[in-house]
Amino acid sequence: MFVSSVTERGATPALVKTLVYNQARLKMIAENVANIHTPGYRAKRLDAKAFQRALREALDAHGGDPNKPFVVKVGGEVQTDRNGHLCITPTERPVENVLFHDGTNISLEREMADLAETGMTHELATALLRDRFELLHKAIRGTVG
Repeated sequence: MFVSSVTERGATPALVKTLVYNQARLKMIAENVANIHTPGYRAKRLDAKAFQRALREALDAHGGDPNKPFVVKVGGEVQTDRNGHLCITPTERPVENVLFHDGTNISLEREMADLAETGMTHELATALLRDRFELLHKAIRGTVG
């Protein structure tokens, strides 16, 4: 009870959800790259901008109250289950301008750009969460500096 009242405040729930989302996005990118030469394979996608908007809305609705659930919902891609866990289901990326001769729509350049973006977001969220836990650890030990 006490621990959750401390860890469910501020940005911590958003950082945790961001790490879970990034993990799913990295797995999806790896699957897309692994299937680059699979005839007819259609790339999957997770809309990072929609997730960021939903995260902002969830932060506003949560208001830092540890008793309120932190619910993130992005269309059919991201849902928060009744236990507070994210359920992430990538959708098929629509064919934009290019459909390759083997029926795929995977652009390696786009996948690498998505990988770089997700990696940077993951590093930032990890660093921020680590800092929050280090401050909590110092408060528990009663040390400063």
